[in-house]
Amino acid sequence: MADPTEQYRMDHGRRGLAVIFNQEHFFWQLMLPERRGTNADRDNLARRFSELGFEVRCFNNLKAAELLDRIHEVSKSSHMDADCFVCAILTHGEDNHVYAYDGKIEIQSLTALFRGDECQSLVGKPKIFIIQACRGQQHDLPVVPLDTVDSQVPDTQDNVTEVDAAAVHTLPAGADFLMCYSVAQGYYSHRETVYGSWYIQDLCEMLKRYGSTLEFTELLTLVNRKVSQRRVGVCKDPGAIGKKQIPCFASMLTKKLHFSRKPAITGGIINM
Repeated sequence: MADPTEQYRMDHGRRGLAVIFNQEHFFWQLMLPERRGTNADRDNLARRFSELGFEVRCFNNLKAAELLDRIHEVSKSSHMDADCFVCAILTHGEDNHVYAYDGKIEIQSLTALFRGDECQSLVGKPKIFIIQACRGQQHDLPVVPLDTVDSQVPDTQDNVTEVDAAAVHTLPAGADFLMCYSVAQGYYSHRETVYGSWYIQDLCEMLKRYGSTLEFTELLTLVNRKVSQRRVGVCKDPGAIGKKQIPCFASMLTKKLHFSRKPAITGGIINM
């Protein structure tokens, strides 16, 4: 009989690696706009995961071949003494692809590298993928609940809301994956040009408050709630004003996930 209280082991020698692929600029022939605000997301995520004990590696504006090389190196390195693995992707995309600087990459080709038959040192350990990208071309509409909701402070003209033109819906097979999406499938994901994306802002706030105390999928539910209370203020697209967003996550985890504090171990940040 399964034990409902069973947790993933967090007593290995190190917390593990967190890699962040951050794409702000793109080759002009792709005709993709620069993703203003994404560096705020990168720095915010790096800070929070470092505080949780991860070794953080940030990669900026990589070409497709470079990105594939980096993720392949990570998958083939040893994670024997690590608790888990995190990969965050901040970029544009379409269908089941995301964009590097000069071309698109199939999401499944990245996640498949960490399946149990490909990366044995992560078997039985959490593999967390965080995708900040649109997943369609619809704006989520506001609806009026029976109970009142918190009002939101409107954006300033300096902090304009944009969208990430991306669609990511391929999930990896195999246990112990956790796919964290900035938005539900079919909808736009909003990003502020100064403070970064709604999802990463609220995820990092919850990590700061509860990252070492709350079970991780419960923390993600709090993130869903916070993002759902936002609405678009200032935006280049008048049709987006007032629109909403709801994140989602798909869990193939088999145990509870707690990032309990590791004694005398702190993470670090490496920018590449």
